[in-house]
Amino acid sequence: MSDVRDGAFPERKPWRHGAACVIAHFRLTPKSSKDAVEGVTSTSDGPAFQARVRAVPEHGAANEALEELVARWLNLPKRSVSLASGGKSRLKALRIAGEPEALDRLLQMKINEFQR
Repeated sequence: MSDVRDGAFPERKPWRHGAACVIAHFRLTPKSSKDAVEGVTSTSDGPAFQARVRAVPEHGAANEALEELVARWLNLPKRSVSLASGGKSRLKALRIAGEPEALDRLLQMKINEFQR
């Protein structure tokens, strides 16, 4: 898995448009020393945001922590972010509710911040 924080961004985006939402892909590392979204990484399923949470992967705690982290990261209400798939996997798909074009611009802006 290669890290693409240094400007070598993938051709594909780590999200796709859905009905009144975007589906964003994350690679989650639980039991970390901090809660953070750290960049974009390549996975076997394509590009994904790299996220770390302090929570342990038991009883859905890490998934819930990821939802809360992404909501804070995007400055959205927590109810806007929910797990779409990957409940027991490191690779997660999160449904982010809202107008897809606006969310697309917001996520692209976040990717651009990783280049700085």
